[in-house]
Amino acid sequence: MYMQESFNTPLRWQSFFFLLNVKLKDLRYAGLPMLAMFIAGSICTVIGVLAGYFITQPQHHDIQQSYAVAGMYTGTYTGGSVNLNAVALQYGVNKEGTLFAAINAVDNIVGTTWIMITLVLPSFLQKFFPREKKLSGLSSDISGQEAVNKISFGKEEVTVPGISILLALGFGSLFLSNLLSQYIPQIPSILTLTTLALILAQIPFIQKINGARVMGYFLVLVFLAVIGAFCDFKALSQSGDVAGLLLLWVSILIIIHGVLIFFIGGLFKQDWDLISIASNANVGGTATAAVCAASLGRKDLELPGLLAASVGNAAGTYLGIMVAELLK
Repeated sequence: MYMQESFNTPLRWQSFFFLLNVKLKDLRYAGLPMLAMFIAGSICTVIGVLAGYFITQPQHHDIQQSYAVAGMYTGTYTGGSVNLNAVALQYGVNKEGTLFAAINAVDNIVGTTWIMITLVLPSFLQKFFPREKKLSGLSSDISGQEAVNKISFGKEEVTVPGISILLALGFGSLFLSNLLSQYIPQIPSILTLTTLALILAQIPFIQKINGARVMGYFLVLVFLAVIGAFCDFKALSQSGDVAGLLLLWVSILIIIHGVLIFFIGGLFKQDWDLISIASNANVGGTATAAVCAASLGRKDLELPGLLAASVGNAAGTYLGIMVAELLK
């Protein structure tokens, strides 16, 4: 029981605290083209996960709970690794230290490779298929930098009262989600916790409390330490077949995602930079979306990319569990 809680508690809380930064009212700054391409990218991710699943047949190659792994990759390539961890928690994959380490290693390898590709692909496509670069239409009452500062990961002034309130919210929400799962076991407790976090994030008083992001990152480190403590490195080094199959699966996933999102965007004459940033928001989440926009010289797309990624943070867990249940 203690080992289970040592895995579950930091993982549940990191998702909760990260989601406290998702302000749905700010979606008006994202713009319809970015949101449309992001949603298209999420659908492309699901198609890629399912195609890779049926091609590689991981359930027949010693990958336990392959349906859950499919949900994890759906979540992480919808809006970042927070979703991968949340889905892993729901199905207990995080307690399989060696498998979980292999899943994360493949995610990092393929995800990083695709993020690098999204930085150079727009200029290549622009040479052969020129597109007009349309500036994102931010509201006239807010500058681009001010808009980015509203959601970017800058410095936070953390106070003891603020941390105390956040901890109280975390304990209370965790208690309510566990209580509801006892009475309605059909609803996964992680989805209840995710929903509570999203509701709380829209309350003005909660939005003024600093420290949620810091708490989230701190708990990520705690979680990684716990995973590392229970990871069998000898077994990991000998799991070449499993790691190789996961690498093939995720490579198929990302190729299908990339080809489809750029094809759909190109079909609707969308700006290549915008498509690239939307895909980056899917694969890398909030951590890389703004960096991608800045690297492409598109300051006007930093905020839309960040906001699209924040939608992925919110929706990825739901989508991941939906795919896992579909394949279960």
